[in-house]
Amino acid sequence: MRRRKQPVPPVSEQSSDAELLRAIAAEQTAALRLLHHRHAGWLRARLRRRCADPDVIDAAIQDTFVAVWSDAKKYEERSADAAAWLWTIAVRRLVSALRGPAHRWLIDPAADPADDVATTPSAEELVLLGVEHGALGPALDRLSPELRSLIEATALDGLTVREAAKLLGIPEGTAKTRLMRARTRLRELLA
Repeated sequence: MRRRKQPVPPVSEQSSDAELLRAIAAEQTAALRLLHHRHAGWLRARLRRRCADPDVIDAAIQDTFVAVWSDAKKYEERSADAAAWLWTIAVRRLVSALRGPAHRWLIDPAADPADDVATTPSAEELVLLGVEHGALGPALDRLSPELRSLIEATALDGLTVREAAKLLGIPEGTAKTRLMRARTRLRELLA
């Protein structure tokens, strides 16, 4: 017996992110517009800390919301905060954009040494690539959402523990404890 889909109520500015994602999964374009309006600004600001090229950032944000449109059915409210889910998609899209042909990081031996500054990846870009393609990504995925969000906020986003605690809505002492647990668990997973 096939289950009937429950109708999704119309969305508004007051709809939660989870409600918007359910509506997007039901192909309501208004919900995607609202989610974009709500989150694109802070995503752009955070991605700017990783990449100075506004065109690459714009492409990553556009790709993020295209992915949200096609993958909204995969979002599970129980396991992920919508903003954290969006951020994960955005960072991965940025890394993919940086790996594109316009951003090759291979150093041409015949190139002028003065050009090396433009072709050498920053430490942050290398860390993001490690998260995306190295052992760190799967290790982060194995952390609980509470620990993973704190590591991402401090190590990847460059926030202080105090800033991360405020962003995540937890006491600073709790953030410090979770961060210590997250680092210990990551060491175990990467050993």
